Amino acid sequence: MKTLYTLIFTILISSTIMAQDSKLPYYEIPEAPKEYTAGTVASRMVDGLGFRFYWATEGLRPEDLNFKPNDQARTAQETLRHIYDLTTVILNSAFKKPNTGQKVPDMTFAEMRKQTLLNLEKASKIFRKAKDMSEFTIVFQRGENKTEFPFWNQINGPISDALWHTGQIVSFRRSSGNPFPKGVSVLTGKKRQ
Repeated sequence: MKTLYTLIFTILISSTIMAQDSKLPYYEIPEAPKEYTAGTVASRMVDGLGFRFYWATEGLRPEDLNFKPNDQARTAQETLRHIYDLTTVILNSAFKKPNTGQKVPDMTFAEMRKQTLLNLEKASKIFRKAKDMSEFTIVFQRGENKTEFPFWNQINGPISDALWHTGQIVSFRRSSGNPFPKGVSVLTGKKRQ
């Protein structure tokens, strides 16, 4: 009887956790905009990243987070931190704020995952409404030194880099024995039940 109660409790907790995760952005990719503009295309690129990141990080275990393919590589956890930092650059560009290199507080994996997804969602919503993407430069500022890049560098820089590293997370999790969740279609942006 005790085993039955433990099983029921485990199922309830798992269901609650899954329900909470489905409330995070990018469980599914948002509906596509009706028109093609520079802003809607940039937004959709960020949404594609968000969807891939959501599912690449869904169900990661401690052994997945600690995995690294060799001694010179980052762990999955360190790679996730890098992706978070890249999404901060993307979001700062959307907010038209400089990247100042301020220290970010330590976060748990769950907190970092959530904040990464929220960063992408906020940036996507801003880009989606934009008429002129040239407004969204990337600015790095260290004291009086300021370096600025056009939005083009956002595409081949932080957005593409975050996609690249999200793919690494998928590869790492497979290598640590936890394959990408079944039923996820990156083409349709949906998960089959």
